[in-house]
Amino acid sequence: FVMIFALFTSGMFSQSKVGTTIGQFLKIEPSSRLVAMGNAGTSLSNEASAAFYNPASLGSIQGMDIQFTHNQWLADIKFNYATAAFNVEGLGTFALQVTSLNSGDIEVRTVEREKNSGLYYDVTNISLGIAYGILLTDRVSAGAAVNYIQETIYNTSLTTFALNFGVQYQTTIEGLSIGASVSNFGPRASYDGRDIHFNYDSDPEVHGNHPGLPAELRMGSFGLPTLFRVGVSYSLTLTDWNQLVISSDALHTNDNTERINIGGEWLFLNTFAVRGGYRDLFLKDSEGGLVLGAGAKVGFTGSTRISFDYAWADYGRLNNTHRFTVGIHF
Repeated sequence: FVMIFALFTSGMFSQSKVGTTIGQFLKIEPSSRLVAMGNAGTSLSNEASAAFYNPASLGSIQGMDIQFTHNQWLADIKFNYATAAFNVEGLGTFALQVTSLNSGDIEVRTVEREKNSGLYYDVTNISLGIAYGILLTDRVSAGAAVNYIQETIYNTSLTTFALNFGVQYQTTIEGLSIGASVSNFGPRASYDGRDIHFNYDSDPEVHGNHPGLPAELRMGSFGLPTLFRVGVSYSLTLTDWNQLVISSDALHTNDNTERINIGGEWLFLNTFAVRGGYRDLFLKDSEGGLVLGAGAKVGFTGSTRISFDYAWADYGRLNNTHRFTVGIHF
């Protein structure tokens, strides 16, 4: 994995290409548990939303796992995520994912009227995905996902699709896992809509020429925020009721510089969890980085249980974010 990461990033460290991709909402992590562990989730599993980091994690899920996350994102932006994963014996685990982001009302501003226009618009982003993961051996799992993506800004929008794929390996050292994944691999796309098309008069002061030639703004195409992750985690059982998990990811994206995420989880009685970590180590011009969180599981009859997870993340001058995840496991 280290060799693959080195080859993938060779010669690209000096170019961050910040702000050159669409689909930025695809980079917002949905799992409160893994966010609180520093977003270091490439080698972790046991929950449906772990497929965001690595679809191979679905291979270890037994039964059905349903999760819903609400994220009070920056600038009062609302982010919601829902996923359901179900295992089919002998075939693997399938999952459905829905991601939505909405900016709320934004006042329309023009050159003629900067305030009090009386008009409002919003930004709405949606991703619908299906994913699949399977245990190839007792130690190796693989997975893939395909996502339909739509971005809408006022009267313009774009649609495209993205592929995610990855692998996980449970090493011969008990508790040590390695994972690697690629996210948001897909074609370039451009915006289109009614505001791009208009009638053009080349010289309004000249009478007799055509007053309304059909024209349109030339829109450039942009790529998706493709991300390569490689990670390692270690689960250590301290006592029968005490467990510690530590995890780390190295990341390379096509629209930013390389960085490292680290985090950990202390699990008590297999019921209560306390988590902490730091994201975006070594990222140029990063904001904040500290993440903290906690969680609890409540068991019912049979194997049914409900989980509650919370994550707080520091974004420096952009303030903090709060994520809440509720899960039902059968």
